[in-house]
Amino acid sequence: MTVKKINYGLAQAMIQSHPSDSSIIRNGIMLIILVSYAMIVLDTSIIITGLPKIHADLGFSDAGLSWVSNAYTLTFGGFLLLGARAGDILGRRRMLVGGLTIFAISSLLIGLAQTPDWLIAARAVQGLGSAILAPSTLALLQTNFPAGPERTRAISFYASAAGVSASIGLVLGGILAEWLSWRVGFFINLPIGIGLILAARRHIRETPRRSGTFDFAGALTSTLGMSALVFSIVNSTSAGWSDPLTIKMLAGGVVLLGGFVLIEWRAKRPIMPLRLFASRERSGAYAARMLFIGANMGFFFFSTQLMQGVLGYSPALAGLAFMPAMIVNFMAALGAPRLIGLVGGRNVLVGSMLLGLIGMAWLAQASSGTTYLGGLALPMLLIGVGQGGALGPLTASGIANIAVEDAGAASGLVNAAHQLGSSLGLSVQIAAAVVGSGTLTGVGLLSHRVENAMATAAAMIVLALVIAFRTVPGARSGGALTSFGRR
Repeated sequence: MTVKKINYGLAQAMIQSHPSDSSIIRNGIMLIILVSYAMIVLDTSIIITGLPKIHADLGFSDAGLSWVSNAYTLTFGGFLLLGARAGDILGRRRMLVGGLTIFAISSLLIGLAQTPDWLIAARAVQGLGSAILAPSTLALLQTNFPAGPERTRAISFYASAAGVSASIGLVLGGILAEWLSWRVGFFINLPIGIGLILAARRHIRETPRRSGTFDFAGALTSTLGMSALVFSIVNSTSAGWSDPLTIKMLAGGVVLLGGFVLIEWRAKRPIMPLRLFASRERSGAYAARMLFIGANMGFFFFSTQLMQGVLGYSPALAGLAFMPAMIVNFMAALGAPRLIGLVGGRNVLVGSMLLGLIGMAWLAQASSGTTYLGGLALPMLLIGVGQGGALGPLTASGIANIAVEDAGAASGLVNAAHQLGSSLGLSVQIAAAVVGSGTLTGVGLLSHRVENAMATAAAMIVLALVIAFRTVPGARSGGALTSFGRR
């Protein structure tokens, strides 16, 4: 046992021996983790409502504008598994600080961008920072909060941070784009990032480094394979699935990831231990998360188009219209652990998804004559409850019964499922949106696209429901979700 491991163990023992001090310390750690994670989600949403202004200010072409999001998605998804396992081996606080540094500096460069190429390059670097930062946050949450009520509360806050930050980002992005500048949303990341780095170095103890060789073959094939797969997905949104480049990149990604699995099967210290998939619950949680997140990404994307393109809302008003979903999302996430203890984890997960499904199906009926209260606010309330109630249990199942040394890798898989689900789900809905459009134009075409997209999102939630029901243990059979609420 190394000196660092001994010191780390003594520190944990000291914390446990002073409960009041422990509570204060852990609350501080949780705040650092939540703000770090929320910053990533906020930026993803801010960019959605800021795209029209970015288009005009920097002279983007219509095709080039899509790469403001695609460049970020490509590096984020491509480097996620590498960033996750690096935390297990090199230390999770070190990776958290490194990710924050890259994210903050690249945000400054985005805010200063004067040309399309400059902005796209900076967004790609920001995606790399997110790939390092995101899995580190969830892994640190696991290692700093013991299983039981404290971890239950921490995971609830973590899950709510995703949905609430996405809604806040849409509100903030619309307000900044209309009243100040889209650049402000990126400039503010620099002082926040510096503050988080200083706080992390002071309050979060470094996790023990693991000895041994690094899985370079696994790192290379996973990064190239994930990048090729994500590229094929984002390219399909503009060029279509029959495009030769889309097909080549998809095939290349599948081959590389197949090779990656074979390498991991034989590696002594794999970057993604295949034992993570041995659990039916964890595997089901990854698949259900991809489908559920994909459906909800389409909700944010197409409902924004509905409000601005069909109903004539300004960017700021469209952002504020998401407030009902944001509020109930937060309330549902905080109330989920107690409800899980009463009725069981699978019931809460399935019930939340059902409410989200009803909301999506309701929103699919929207048209140019839709009123805010009856056609938008009420279905968004249901969708918000569904997001807030489902993400916590899905996160808990994704890291169920994980050994400490695999916390980063499991966190990376949760984030990879989240990221791939976002990209794949949105591309599928974009492809489905134009089906049956015929000779429609203008507002009629956009209304048709929203209807198709929301119907597709509803179908994706149905699939997620089936997977969750068949793989997540019920109250009698135990599992992460039962203990999640009862310990």
